[in-house]
Amino acid sequence: MAAPADLNILDLSGKYVMNKELSDKRIDTMLSLQGVGWIKRKAITLATVTLFVKHFKNEDGFEVVNIDQTISGGIPASSEMRTLTGNPRETEDVTFGHIITKSKRVKVDELDVSFLKSGWTADTIEHGLIHSYTESNTPKSGTTWIASQAWGLEEINGERRYTRHIKFTGPKAEDIEAVLVYDYPPKPLLDIDINSRGHKVSIPIERTMIKATRFLTAPWVLIILGIGYIIALAFLSRARSFLVPAESVITCTSTFLRANNQCGLNGQDCIPMNRSQVFDFKCPAQCANVILQNPRTVGNEQIAFKPLLVGGGDSERTYRGDSFVCAAAQQAGIISGSEGGCGQLQLLPDFTDFLPTTANGLTSIGFPTIFPLAFRFSPNTSLKHCSDNRNGVLAFDILVTCLLFLVLRPKAIVLYWCLVCIGFWHVSLFSQPNNDPPAIDEIFGRFLPTLFVAYAFWRSAIRFTMPKIIAKAPLESCVLYLSGFWVGVLNNLTFDRLPLSRLTSSDIGKRAGGVVTLVVLIVVVAVCAINQVLVIRKTGWLPYYVGWYLVGGLVIMVLALLPGLSLRLHHYIIPIILLPGTAFPTKLSAIYQGLLLGLFLNGVAAFGFDPIVQSAAALRQDATLGSLLPTFLTNSTTWDASSPLANQTLKWAPLPQDAESLWSGFALLVDDIERYAGTGLEFALGGLNASIPHFFRLAFMSDSQTGDFTKAATLWPNGTWVDPLPGGSY
Repeated sequence: MAAPADLNILDLSGKYVMNKELSDKRIDTMLSLQGVGWIKRKAITLATVTLFVKHFKNEDGFEVVNIDQTISGGIPASSEMRTLTGNPRETEDVTFGHIITKSKRVKVDELDVSFLKSGWTADTIEHGLIHSYTESNTPKSGTTWIASQAWGLEEINGERRYTRHIKFTGPKAEDIEAVLVYDYPPKPLLDIDINSRGHKVSIPIERTMIKATRFLTAPWVLIILGIGYIIALAFLSRARSFLVPAESVITCTSTFLRANNQCGLNGQDCIPMNRSQVFDFKCPAQCANVILQNPRTVGNEQIAFKPLLVGGGDSERTYRGDSFVCAAAQQAGIISGSEGGCGQLQLLPDFTDFLPTTANGLTSIGFPTIFPLAFRFSPNTSLKHCSDNRNGVLAFDILVTCLLFLVLRPKAIVLYWCLVCIGFWHVSLFSQPNNDPPAIDEIFGRFLPTLFVAYAFWRSAIRFTMPKIIAKAPLESCVLYLSGFWVGVLNNLTFDRLPLSRLTSSDIGKRAGGVVTLVVLIVVVAVCAINQVLVIRKTGWLPYYVGWYLVGGLVIMVLALLPGLSLRLHHYIIPIILLPGTAFPTKLSAIYQGLLLGLFLNGVAAFGFDPIVQSAAALRQDATLGSLLPTFLTNSTTWDASSPLANQTLKWAPLPQDAESLWSGFALLVDDIERYAGTGLEFALGGLNASIPHFFRLAFMSDSQTGDFTKAATLWPNGTWVDPLPGGSY
């Protein structure tokens, strides 16, 4: 990590870790020329070298810089005790043996080696460098070498870092000029420094916590707790999904009748034989969030972007049979929106006049005519274990991930795989299961390819960021990663609530606020992308990333131009595209990585690896086809209001000649139920009740599919006929 802006050469106190990637690779060569043995050299070059620096003034007013070095595992290495007087001092070093050192603060112009003078920040040049001169005490050590060093701050890849420039001369006049670069580990958020009247008081809350919980970082603790977590997760999933009989568990979109003519003539394929049956049922939580994504026609009204609720406004809360059962139960107060619940449902045949209502945050619409199936609720049920525990499990999983960062503190790669597994299984079993109860075999079918993509994330980006971010600042890294991670994992409660369901041209303007939302998202993403580009440019990797993203852009352009297919950027694909650009150890990169990883896990766990290109039929869902519409010959001009309804006939135009190759007949909906399917051109209305309104919609059909229905023509009880509005309906 970069050094903070307030760190300067006047006070280098702090902790530094040598950055092996940015430092000169000839460290081993210099150590060899200094007479350091092979085993010790390998230990130093392979291990992590950490400096603990104390910079202060002694009683005589001279600057003192004491440095304790350790290698991986806290093993002590060399110590440097330097008083900046310029006087020589003999000492015996544990690594280099007998040496002579002298140190002082110098101006850049006082140095005669250009390598030691160049590259420093303006404030370092202003305050002066620390010049450290070390040579072997040849009579005592048996080696001959000189290391002239300049210490200070300089910019490396656009980041402020503590560095050492070393001019090394070996026993045979070997000349090596090397730069050692050091990372400044982030300061823990809860370590408080108070400066008052020249006195500095440190309150190391987070460091104390780290020391107190160090025994819990042992691998065996994580293994035992991991096994316990898996067992607990199994019991929690069992309690949520597998203790109630499967036939009683329904989903948020469960209904008794499907739309239009999907239940066949007179609804015979869906309506139970006994239309007075009683059912016990269990609903999941958060069903009020499950909405129609396209307009659905009910009588002469259309409903969209809310749960399908028809009726419920009468004293006994009676709902039409195609209403979403769970949303209706929540509106009726039978179940809770946050915990789901159980109830009992009573079917009713041929109910007339469903009244609209608003209750418990949900609004239904009315339907003023007859429908062949309705239902009412009763809180009495024999079912047990009715609560949906997803909120409790969410709190449990958030706590577990926090403990991983704050207490258990495993290696970065272990921590990463824990996040992947916790996020995936939370979505699969609790927040967005693929079914109720979850299909475990299907979940495992998604899990293995998820692990492969997650490994690609690690290799391409996360391994360059997470290990550095989590080092010595567990609270900060916990906030950075988990804040975005859980926002992404809970996409159904966060981004899904925005009025923009899919990034397709047909969906952007479908809902009010969709265009504005898209513009805001584009601006936010653009700002983040520009900031990330600036970071990448400073590191020198920008041409590399630009090249690969251009290649990726060309691939996406080719896919978008494939005939008969539409490009579909599912929300699991967006992280695959963006995550490689976060491979830099900055705090924003950590936030981006947590968010993108969570989004990816939500997408693949909830919906699987849907294709990046899809046909128009796959994208349409329950929207209209845009097909040719039939024409009613009966209209407001030809309708004879004086004639009894029993003598009236509904008529429509025959198939156009140019449509005979596509369609073979007609489907007629009367009051949203198919009452006729065939090649005829009229339908007798004698069986209808003349005292209530009726709604008629007509569509072309063939053996394989039904086209779009017209919008509803309405016949009111007073004999008034209202022609259908132009356009199709679903």
